[in-house]
Amino acid sequence: MTIYEEKLKKIKNNEEWVGILGLGYVGLPLAVTFALQGVNVLGFEKSQEKVRKIEKAENYIGDVTDQDLKEIVNSGKFSATTDFSRIADCDAILICVPTPLDRFKNPEMKYIEAACKEIGKYMKKGTFICLESTTYPTTTESYMLPIIEKESGMKHKDDFWLAFSPERVDPGNEKYKTENTPKVFGALSEEGKQIGVEIYQKAIKSLCTVSSPRVAEMVKILENTYRLVNISLINELALLCGKMEIDIWEVIEAAKTKPYGFQPFYPGPGIGGHCIPLDPFYLEHIAKKYDFNISMIHAAGYIDLLMPHRMTIKITSALNRQKKPINGSTIFFLGVAYKPNINDERESPALKIMDIVANKGGIVQYHDPFIPHVVTEEGNKYLSSSINDMEKADCVVITTNHSCFDEQEILKKSRLIVDLRNVIKTKNDKVYKL
Repeated sequence: MTIYEEKLKKIKNNEEWVGILGLGYVGLPLAVTFALQGVNVLGFEKSQEKVRKIEKAENYIGDVTDQDLKEIVNSGKFSATTDFSRIADCDAILICVPTPLDRFKNPEMKYIEAACKEIGKYMKKGTFICLESTTYPTTTESYMLPIIEKESGMKHKDDFWLAFSPERVDPGNEKYKTENTPKVFGALSEEGKQIGVEIYQKAIKSLCTVSSPRVAEMVKILENTYRLVNISLINELALLCGKMEIDIWEVIEAAKTKPYGFQPFYPGPGIGGHCIPLDPFYLEHIAKKYDFNISMIHAAGYIDLLMPHRMTIKITSALNRQKKPINGSTIFFLGVAYKPNINDERESPALKIMDIVANKGGIVQYHDPFIPHVVTEEGNKYLSSSINDMEKADCVVITTNHSCFDEQEILKKSRLIVDLRNVIKTKNDKVYKL
């Protein structure tokens, strides 16, 4: 019996162990989804604190329920470790590590590189490896494969299989979770494809297989770049509408009545989260290697980068109409999460606006019921204030439209409001809209 046949038999008999590298917003929900279906899951983490919490079944990710985590930890189906030598115990390794940008907006590959080296050092023959982290097309075959083969001394197809399947996590989405969001999957070989399908279909209801990892990698970039371009378009139109005294929100609602050819996107202070603000830079990185200029996508990314500065100008203008300078004024931000009703502030435009306001001499405060404390990109540290403190502020800026924010309460307690999320529907002279 070949290694491939042995692996398929083991998977079909539910005897395999799935290892997940990185237990954050992607890795932990994925681990829980597999374990709930009876798969043995071992999580790998550099953070001793996260491992300690999992050992005690203490949840730290909003998209995971406390009950589910307790169930799989207590049953022994899920455990976590900082000991990467235990990769040798795993039949499949799913990589869910961060893929940020460096300060020059180039892909920061050190986490993927470290994961590949650890896997190559410890994996056994017959291991299936799949990257889930967002990255640029060709990463799997051109970047990961050489590292793993060098570190392991093994050969792809003969000794292990490599694939890519992009995460599609939407934090806070009540309808679509890991298990019921269709999953795109592409492998470097037909055998790797079959093994990946056998593994993933245990946890994911619908799989979409594509011909190669580079196709799957481009799918992820396309999905998020599509949103970036359209959100950037609507943000630019919102700024123009503001100058023309046209309500962009009324425009969008009317455009939505068209039953075909239009999908609504909504303006805001900028785009947050891990994927959408970063993907154009991943694509730009690889496009340069092919001597190709992605001009439309570059323009959309540039519009998004400017939004926090443009929002600060709106705040300054609103204060000026009250005969107040931004320097010395207290600016109270409502919400720092990058989207409503979640505890995730990654790449949040609110934090960028807070830094700009602080640099201009503004006194920054914020309230967010989901995020008790934040550290901005420039290292400014803030604790969430009481929502009642907005009564003392010179200006209240609505940067996240959490459902718990009450329009009438904000109107009653605020002297001046800059509403960047269309929370305030009531016409009022003290409200300035995006």
